[in-house]
Amino acid sequence: MTWKFMLVLAWLSTLICLSTASSKGGESYVRDACSVTRYQDLCMRLLASFSSTAKNNPSKWARAGVSVTISQAKGVTQSLLKLKKHNSLKGRGRVALLDCAECLQDALDNLHNSLGVLRKLSSQTFNDQMGDVTTWLSAALTDEDTCLDGFEDQRRRKQVKLLLNRVTNVSYMTSNALALVNKLATTGPECLENS
Repeated sequence: MTWKFMLVLAWLSTLICLSTASSKGGESYVRDACSVTRYQDLCMRLLASFSSTAKNNPSKWARAGVSVTISQAKGVTQSLLKLKKHNSLKGRGRVALLDCAECLQDALDNLHNSLGVLRKLSSQTFNDQMGDVTTWLSAALTDEDTCLDGFEDQRRRKQVKLLLNRVTNVSYMTSNALALVNKLATTGPECLENS
């Protein structure tokens, strides 16, 4: 009976070691991918689930970065539209809200354009495609910054603070996505063979 117990214990230890090694490998992938970003903790937290599929592929990491950013930007845009509908801000705050909603919609369009190109990368047009994607992501960042600037006088209001924190978070994610795209661009079209 004791040898069976020892055998089960040895088998469990092996499984634990294998699972730890595999999770460390995944952590290593996301850490390596996010090493080029400005907001590395945010990048690793939001992209960790892509480790098993993206591994060392810069193309997949760039797509993941843009996809996650789109998801977050949609949530913020919906919040803006709800605020707009409820008329909870008046005067300058309302004007800033309307401008911000428009800016974030433009940012979303630019993010979608970027993801569309990243999904159809070609080694023949790779450099042109990378130029388009970096232009759109840079424009999305500008849109997000413009949204934030509009609330300069309103920053003390609790509702505005929460909104600005969410927009700021999206701009950090867009910055990270741009860094991942730049890494892909410097890697070159060779990385597309394993996409």
